[in-house]
Amino acid sequence: MDTTNNKLAPLMQAFFKGAYYTLIFIICTVAAYCFTELLNWLFPPSHIDQEKFTFVERIKYFSKLFLSGITKGSIYALIALGYTMVYGIIELINFAHGEIYMLGAYIGFLVAVVLTLLGFPGLAILAIATVVAIIYCASYGYTIEKVAYKPLRGAPRLSPLISAIGMSIFLQNYVLMAQTSDFRRFPDLIPDFGFLENVSSYLQSTDLVIIISSLLVMIGLTMFIQYTRMGKAMRATAQNRKMAMLVGINADKVISMTFLIGSGLAAVGGILIACDVSQINHYIGFIAGLKAFTAAVLGGIGSVPGAMIGGLILGCTESLGTGYIASDYEDVFAFSLLVLILIFRPSGILGKHHLQKV
Repeated sequence: MDTTNNKLAPLMQAFFKGAYYTLIFIICTVAAYCFTELLNWLFPPSHIDQEKFTFVERIKYFSKLFLSGITKGSIYALIALGYTMVYGIIELINFAHGEIYMLGAYIGFLVAVVLTLLGFPGLAILAIATVVAIIYCASYGYTIEKVAYKPLRGAPRLSPLISAIGMSIFLQNYVLMAQTSDFRRFPDLIPDFGFLENVSSYLQSTDLVIIISSLLVMIGLTMFIQYTRMGKAMRATAQNRKMAMLVGINADKVISMTFLIGSGLAAVGGILIACDVSQINHYIGFIAGLKAFTAAVLGGIGSVPGAMIGGLILGCTESLGTGYIASDYEDVFAFSLLVLILIFRPSGILGKHHLQKV
C-alpha cells in the first residue's frame, strides 16, 4: 500500500502543480483583457474604427493578439530556459546562447533545402531538420563550454562574461562570412490544417505547431529535472556545487549536460521561429537572445518555471502593446518591462532572494 502511494505521489504532485499554473494562466489572461480594455478606453488606437469596434469585435481582436503573443512567448521561453539553466548551475550569463539559436535556424534551413529537393514531405523535413539542428547545436554548446568557459571557471566573474561576449561576436561573424548578410527564405514546411479553417484568422497551423511543440518540450524538461538522476544532480549542483561534489556528483559532467540541453532547446526555438517568420539572417540571434535574457530575468534568473512564465508574459506584452498602442515600439515594451521588474522585484517573479554572509 505504501509503495503504491509512493508511486502515485509524484503524479498527484504534477497534476496539482499543473492545475495551479493553469488557474494562474486563466487569471492572467482575464487581467490582460481588462487591462487592454482600459487602454482602449484611455488611448483609442487610431487604426481602429471605434464605432464598429463592438464588444464581440474587441474579444476577437484581443484573442488574435493574445494567441500571437503566446506563440512568440513560447519561443522566448525555449531560449530563456538555456540562459536560466546555465546561470542556475554556474552563475554565468551565456551571451553566446542567442547565436546558438541562430545556428539552429541555419542548420534547419540547410537540411530543409536539401530534403525539399529530394522530395520529402514538409512535416517529415521539419522533424528531421529539428533533430539534426539539436545534435549540431548541442555539440556547439558543449564545445563552447569546454573552450571558452571551463578554463575560466576559477577566474574572476568578469572574465567568463567577456569570454561569452567574445564567443557571441565570433559565432555571429562566422555565420556572416559563411552565409553573407542577406536574408534567407526558410521553406514552408507546415501545411494548413483543415480543422483550423474556421479559426484561421486567430490561430494558424504554424502557431499551433509552435505552441504544442514548446509545451511538450517544457513539460519534458520539467519531468527530466524533477525525476531523473541527472536532473536531481543538476538541482543539487545548482544549490551548492561544492557540497554536491562532496557527495559524489560529477559537477563537470552536470555543467556539460546543462550546456547540451540548453543549446538543444535553443535549436528548437531557432527552427520554430524560422517556420514562423519564413526568413533568417546572421543577426536574428542577437535581438532574440536579448529578449530571451529579459524573459529569464523577468521570471527569475535560475528558475526554470520562471523562464517559461517570463517568456509568455514578454511575448504577450509585446503583442498586446503593438496591437493597442503602436507596432514601432515593440522592443520598447519588452525592455521597459525589464526595467520595471528590476526596480520593483529584482529577483524576478519566481526568483528567490539570496542572502550573502559577510
